[in-house]
Amino acid sequence: MNLCLDIGGSKIVAASVTESGQITEHARMATPVDHFDDFCAAIKRICPPDSSTLGVSIAGVIDPQTGQINSANIPCISGHELARELELILGRGVVLINDADAFALAEAHLGRARQYSGVLAVILGTGVGGALVLDGRLHVGLGGLSGEWGHGPASAMRTGTALPVVSCSCGQQGCVDTLGGARGIERLHHHLHGRHATSLDIVKAWQSGCQDSEQVIDLWLDVVGGALAAAVNLIGPAIVPVGGGLARSEALIEALDREVCNRSLINIQSSLLYSAASGPEQGLLGAALRVRQVLTAL
Repeated sequence: MNLCLDIGGSKIVAASVTESGQITEHARMATPVDHFDDFCAAIKRICPPDSSTLGVSIAGVIDPQTGQINSANIPCISGHELARELELILGRGVVLINDADAFALAEAHLGRARQYSGVLAVILGTGVGGALVLDGRLHVGLGGLSGEWGHGPASAMRTGTALPVVSCSCGQQGCVDTLGGARGIERLHHHLHGRHATSLDIVKAWQSGCQDSEQVIDLWLDVVGGALAAAVNLIGPAIVPVGGGLARSEALIEALDREVCNRSLINIQSSLLYSAASGPEQGLLGAALRVRQVLTAL
């Protein structure tokens, strides 16, 4: 059994996780995001005293060479060697894993993707993200990156629609990330129709046959489907679990699956994408799996 944390931009969840994936939650609290000392104090409060290795799923990119983390959602931890500093504070080993990587590991070992050797996990939340699991092992690339399919230029090749160019948090302009998530759907709606609407309302209206929303979602499918088809062509995954807020709409993910399969060079006989639950549970499961893999490799 492992003690694990799932740390997002709004809350910290602490739980014990068994090898079979059973979760027993111990506590949760708000995430301090402005001051590093407050953040560390919160981690110390939520963790019961123990000497076992702590697994932590966190919203941020961890450089495997330097140990430094960069987190847009929790700015106070950016630039810190978080695992090392938490080890000093807690007096125990700490293994960090990016939240998208944790989702990917959980699906590859305990979800619908567990029977496949190549898994490209996709997050469609506020923005977009991803992670890659090969033969049950998380692939960690240079600088801690892999599976980040959203940081290239957005295009709408099928519809031929001119797209808005939005500054991306990565420092580039016009990335798929700016149009591929929930905020992206809202931007596309405003771009096409000149008025604001929430992504939830747009998706609901699309499912009800609203013509304006159908135009928005068709453009979104063009942008996201094209980018994901390119990722599928490059990686050749056997299955693509999709998490994040937009994955709650199975109809939307089914439509995206058709778009990706139609535009992929691979002859896909059945579905490739599927809606998967994501949230603290997946983060906790992925953190526990990562701890076991790291300790086994020692």
